[in-house]
Amino acid sequence: MTTTLELSLSPDSWMAVCEEARLTPGRGVAALLPDGRQAALFRDRSGRTYAIDNRDPFTGAQVLSRGLVGSADGRAFVASPLLKQRFDLETGRCLDDDEVTVAVYPVRLK
Repeated sequence: MTTTLELSLSPDSWMAVCEEARLTPGRGVAALLPDGRQAALFRDRSGRTYAIDNRDPFTGAQVLSRGLVGSADGRAFVASPLLKQRFDLETGRCLDDDEVTVAVYPVRLK
């Protein structure tokens, strides 16, 4: 049986976005959402999965899924491939500018 990563766009509403096997630790995958937005999906090296908005708020480009995954103080982040700002994968908070965040989507494996 195939395990699927699902994300929630609203309370009690889940949608399948990709097969779990497509997630490689340390690398991202982009998924197109029904409203035209994109989500960046990640699995960290410990196996935990995350979904954040794929749009880099500093450039407007849909590139966060291509960023480098790392950790700082035990927190997983992705660094934008363009300007290198780091975004906490759990909270969406920019670690380099406290006034900037990206959307975070709840995820589950089903």
